Amino acid sequence: MSKVKYRYNPRTCKYEPWYLRGKALQDQLAIFIGLSVLLACGFYLTFTSNFDSLDEQLLKRENITLRTQWQILEDRIHKSFSELNGLIEKDDKNYRVILDSDPLSPEIRQGGVGGSEKFSLNEIGNFPALVYDYTILEKLKHNLDIEVQSFEELNELLNDRIHMWASRPAIQPINNNQLDRLHMSYGSRMHPIFKVMMDHNGLDFSASRGTPVYATGDGKVTTAHLSDSYGNVIYIDHGHGYETRYAHLSSFAVKPGDKIKRGHIIGYVGNTGNSVSSHLHYEVIYKNQHVNPINFFQRDLSNKEYERLIEIGNSQSKALD
Repeated sequence: MSKVKYRYNPRTCKYEPWYLRGKALQDQLAIFIGLSVLLACGFYLTFTSNFDSLDEQLLKRENITLRTQWQILEDRIHKSFSELNGLIEKDDKNYRVILDSDPLSPEIRQGGVGGSEKFSLNEIGNFPALVYDYTILEKLKHNLDIEVQSFEELNELLNDRIHMWASRPAIQPINNNQLDRLHMSYGSRMHPIFKVMMDHNGLDFSASRGTPVYATGDGKVTTAHLSDSYGNVIYIDHGHGYETRYAHLSSFAVKPGDKIKRGHIIGYVGNTGNSVSSHLHYEVIYKNQHVNPINFFQRDLSNKEYERLIEIGNSQSKALD
């Protein structure tokens, strides 16, 4: 119940109830409303200056999320650069060294970088961080494209080297267990039949008639025929400049045109042609020049076996053809 106000009435000499009416009531209401409006405005200004609106709060939260994602993206970019640089170093200093290939020049690796200026000025020129990261991404993409092409080239080189390593003469044409003697008679020697000094462009492997003769590398048989001097002889083209010849055979196990693998039996030891006993005459030709076959045996032997083979061969230098 509201409190009743009283006022002294001098005419009746009594205190009588007093009620706000007319202009006084209007003035009081105006003052109340004005103060209320002022208080409301004060509260509004205080709230808006110290607290964000719902939209602003949502935008700030989204901004924090985007900044976090941006930082994660930058970290990934730097990590990708580090990993790519590791691949480039292995490419130049390991893989290409093994494959006997020159590393890519800096001009090739850096060529074509820096095409983002037009885009950055027209679209994001007012955002230096975006320009920087965009440029870094362009550089990363370019370097990655170059490295992909480099690895494709390395793959082709590797396939070629694998084929070359498989084709290169690398084993003895006769198994050590079936070999009686190796004659280290490469070079000029007295021919055992004609008794004159003549070049001897191969090595002689003494073995029993019918001993298997093995191809020393992958290749293609180009010749398998009877020769006046070599007797039954086989020529194998290994590609990459290599050719091998196997002479004085008793019989053939291959024919011209056959493709063979290293270790494939191609014929059998004999004593045909200009020969004084059963043996294999073996030659290696590289780029149309004869080379000493002894240099191609070490893959088939341990170091001690290789050294022992040379020691025995040097003590048995007499040629058999």
